[in-house]
Amino acid sequence: MSSWPTEIRLSKDRRTLHVAFEDGASFALPAELLRVESPSAEVQGHHPSQKTIVAGKAAVEILRVEPVGNYAVRLGFDDMHETGIYAWDYLRELGEQAQEKMKAYEMALAEKGLSRERKR
Repeated sequence: MSSWPTEIRLSKDRRTLHVAFEDGASFALPAELLRVESPSAEVQGHHPSQKTIVAGKAAVEILRVEPVGNYAVRLGFDDMHETGIYAWDYLRELGEQAQEKMKAYEMALAEKGLSRERKR
């Protein structure tokens, strides 16, 4: 593990997780990105070809941030998803690649005729 956090803070509106690392890097990670890129098998599958595109999460909120040992946090979302364990290196990767990952996510949604917005 090369990345070590010095701060993990959930915004008051529960839509952004702020993560700072000991080397000075810091990221504001949107709840939507964290949810749709959850490291859980439910989202990622057991092989890259099995990844699930999760639609309708533009307004998702983080309800819980729970430590998992000294290496990760488990996030609980308002859609009841709570099986992803986010290791420090993975949080850093999401921060560093947030724009690229969101762009790829939006393209995948468009290819499947899906939306970031929740169906009403």
